[in-house]
Amino acid sequence: MGTLPHLLLFDIDGTLINTQGAGMRAFTSAFEQLYPEQVAACGGVPGIDFSGSTDSGIVMGMFAELGIDDSNSQRERFYAVYLSFLRRNLGEPGITGSLLGGVAGLLGHLAEDVGGTAVLPGLLTGNIAAGARIKTDYYGISGHFRFGSYGDDHHDRNQLGPVAVNRASDLLGRDLSSAPVTVIGDTAKDICCARAFGARVVAVASGSISARELAGHDPDVLLENLDDVPGVLALLGVD
Repeated sequence: MGTLPHLLLFDIDGTLINTQGAGMRAFTSAFEQLYPEQVAACGGVPGIDFSGSTDSGIVMGMFAELGIDDSNSQRERFYAVYLSFLRRNLGEPGITGSLLGGVAGLLGHLAEDVGGTAVLPGLLTGNIAAGARIKTDYYGISGHFRFGSYGDDHHDRNQLGPVAVNRASDLLGRDLSSAPVTVIGDTAKDICCARAFGARVVAVASGSISARELAGHDPDVLLENLDDVPGVLALLGVD
C-alpha cells in the first residue's frame, strides 16, 4: 500500500483568513432578522464566543438563550439567512479581509504534491460546510482542500477529527486511520480537538488568542504566524 500521506487539517478563521468579522456580523444579523421579538426581550443578541466554536454549537447555545426550539428545520432556516448575510458582508466595499501571512505560499507549496502521496491538506473547521466554501472560494483557496470536517458534522469540535480522517480515507480509497495527522489552528479549542483524536497540533497566534494563552494549552508547536513558509514546512515535516 505504500507510505501513508501526512494529513494536514487546517482551521479557517484566524488561521488561514481574516474576514474582518464578516461571519460574526452575519450571525448577529440573521438572529436579529429571524427572531426580533426574542432578541428584543433579551436586550439584544446575547454575546457569542466564536473562538474555535462550531457554528452548530453556537446556534444551539443561542437558541437556548433566546428560548427557541432547536430543530433541523429551525437550523436550516437560520443557516440560509446566515449564509445570505455572509456573502453580502464579504462583498462589502472596503471590508474585504485577507489571507493571513504566509498562507498563499504555504498552500502553493503543498499543492505541488498533486497526487496526495506525501501530504494531504484538508479542513477541520467550526464553519458549516457551506460557510466554509463561501469563505474559501471568496479568498481563492478552496481548490487546495479536497476534504474536510465541518461545524454541521457535529456541534462538538472534539468529534470532528475522526470525521476528517474518514473522509480522507474515502477520498483516497484506503484506510488512513493510522496516518500521521497534524491540526493547524489558532485557538485552544483547536488544540483540545487535536488531542481528542491523538493528532499533533501546531498552534498559530494569528487570530484573537495570544501566544502566551495558547502556550498554556501545551501545543506541540507554537508559532506567531505562518509567515516563514520554509520554516513552517520544516516543522510540518514537508520537504
